[in-house]
Amino acid sequence: MRKNVWSARIVPLALAAVFVGGLSATTAAPAQARTATKASAQTSAQASARVTDAYYLRFNKGSVTNSRLELVKRTPGRDKVIKTYKAGSGQVKNTCAVGKGWLPNAGASKPYAVQWHRKNFDGIINGFVIKISDRKCHNGTKRTELFIHSEMKPNGKQGTIESERWTNSGPNDYYSNGCIKLNPTNIKDLFKRLDRVGWPKKMYVVN
Repeated sequence: MRKNVWSARIVPLALAAVFVGGLSATTAAPAQARTATKASAQTSAQASARVTDAYYLRFNKGSVTNSRLELVKRTPGRDKVIKTYKAGSGQVKNTCAVGKGWLPNAGASKPYAVQWHRKNFDGIINGFVIKISDRKCHNGTKRTELFIHSEMKPNGKQGTIESERWTNSGPNDYYSNGCIKLNPTNIKDLFKRLDRVGWPKKMYVVN
């Protein structure tokens, strides 16, 4: 996930800071795993928009800092792209690199599951967060703690530390520890649209 992050397992590891392009990227940690577990439980009790198969997400990989996340509507014939957002994923293109590789592909036969979403997530990543399912890469390495997220405080506002402050300093803010990263304006727009039309069950990842 990230220079920021993304199932619920507790392992006694210390946080490790990774520096990319002069900005720090924090790897997955027990604290986040505990928070993710709590968030998953709380989400089921919270009111949320309906889930629908009428829409899905599709991540088109270009480069680790310049790819595209699309909101797509199923329509007769060819599906319609409703909105496209610039997105980053990982720090390298090796899909088996835990904590730094971009996401493994996922086609029609086995898409990622969109598991839950929160607007006030409080962990190593914060605020507007979408959890997607784990995935094995081509050599069998399991990629876990995968999210769609940005850089913000738990309340969705901008903070002062790097992981909570989007600066648009070249491509640097789009680097992640293997998740999908949007800028704050775009992830809030995505939430607004999905709250209105319904939350998709699936996400596809293609080159």
